[in-house]
Amino acid sequence: MSNDKGLQDAHVKIGAKQTMKLVESGQAAEVYVAEDAEFRLISKIEGLCNKHGVKITYVDTMQHLGKACGIEVGAAMAAIVKP
Repeated sequence: MSNDKGLQDAHVKIGAKQTMKLVESGQAAEVYVAEDAEFRLISKIEGLCNKHGVKITYVDTMQHLGKACGIEVGAAMAAIVKP
């Protein structure tokens, strides 16, 4: 991930449940998904993002995504909240 600092500075919701809620409510500007997350989670969020027209950016590991979000543990996905 090249924009680690920007993700920490943005208003971000971390985790599958929070991310899916944001996408469903139309409040997600962009979604980040870890490629090593569970397949069922990835396929569900891909479907929601396609339905709602939200851009998805893939990150190689959950560990990298968690670090980019400024947390010490891995994260399957995160969403940037629309301003």
